[in-house]
Amino acid sequence: MSLKTFHIVFIVLSILLSFGVSYWGFSQYNLSKGLTEAGLGVGFFLVGGLLIFYLIHILKKLKSL
Repeated sequence: MSLKTFHIVFIVLSILLSFGVSYWGFSQYNLSKGLTEAGLGVGFFLVGGLLIFYLIHILKKLKSL
């Protein structure tokens, strides 16, 4: 596996993990109504979105290499 492929796979797995933690945080918020869980859900949702933008940027950059 090349370094480019590993980097892309690692970013995709990080996106899935961050949205998974976000879902978990929101589901825990529905049960307990705690601000910590809501913050966790929002924070990891934002991280997942930023990772998507990063993935798009990296794919454009790697296409030119």
